[in-house]
Amino acid sequence: MGYGLVLLAGVFFCSQNLIVRVLFTPSSLLGHLETGGFVAPTLANSFLLLFMRMAVGVPLMLGLLPLVYPRLWSDLRQLHQPRSRPDLILALTGGVLMFSYLALLYVAIGRVAAGIALALFFTFPVYTALLSWAWFGHRPSGLRWIIMGVILLGSSLTMPQDGTTVDSWLGVIFGLASGLAYALYSVTAQRAFETVHPVPFTTISFATTLVLATGSLLVWRSDLSGLAWTALWMGGALSAIATVTGHVLNNLGIRLVGATAAAMLGAANPALTAVLAWVGLQEQLTLIQGAGVALVTGCVALLALSKPA
Repeated sequence: MGYGLVLLAGVFFCSQNLIVRVLFTPSSLLGHLETGGFVAPTLANSFLLLFMRMAVGVPLMLGLLPLVYPRLWSDLRQLHQPRSRPDLILALTGGVLMFSYLALLYVAIGRVAAGIALALFFTFPVYTALLSWAWFGHRPSGLRWIIMGVILLGSSLTMPQDGTTVDSWLGVIFGLASGLAYALYSVTAQRAFETVHPVPFTTISFATTLVLATGSLLVWRSDLSGLAWTALWMGGALSAIATVTGHVLNNLGIRLVGATAAAMLGAANPALTAVLAWVGLQEQLTLIQGAGVALVTGCVALLALSKPA
């Protein structure tokens, strides 16, 4: 069940990436509907889309999640009690780390090619495994180290092979830092889930991210005149639904299988994104990308059979 939840979360995360890609770049949906390219892919506009995603996502969570988890409001009130202060700090830390990994990834994309930035971000399973080993004593088995290495290799093969080069070491640093921030988010979530349910934890993390995203708009300003607001808000709403669903499913999965296994499965997201882009946006898969997808798929199947040492 835990592996299934994490994989399903990956589908929503990848859908979220495709929505953002359509907002930035003209695309052909299912080969029939020409749309997209509503806003320039600048750093300031990336923060604008992040704000719009969270502005829709947070009210959506507060309105719908009580139907799924009726104790949401009582748990949130309990977190404000003095005895629950450590749990509240963990949830707020999760929100800061969620915003940090998104912000760092946006900066990386602004400095280097998007494919390179994503490849750098998806080094996070290595960080997660090391942090879980150090903090929780969950030492990965030799087989899991091999599987993780092959997943990262397969994911790297799915990156666009268009001859682009890294033009800024600062972008490389931010890309690697975004992966580290996401790994810290995962292990923080795992620690919090020992005493806090994933739903209130995710709600607080999203609310914190919304506050920080709002503040970022005051720093990274952009020209808002002439934008296709209807299309942007529709994209923001769809992205919010995918984000909320993905994080809730992923956090439920972390609770069942741990941060390390969830991170290893999350490393399959670049390959999954390539497949979804091939189906939904008619982006062609090269032979090398197809080999990467096959490697990742096989390793994910093996991961489900492996156990921690």
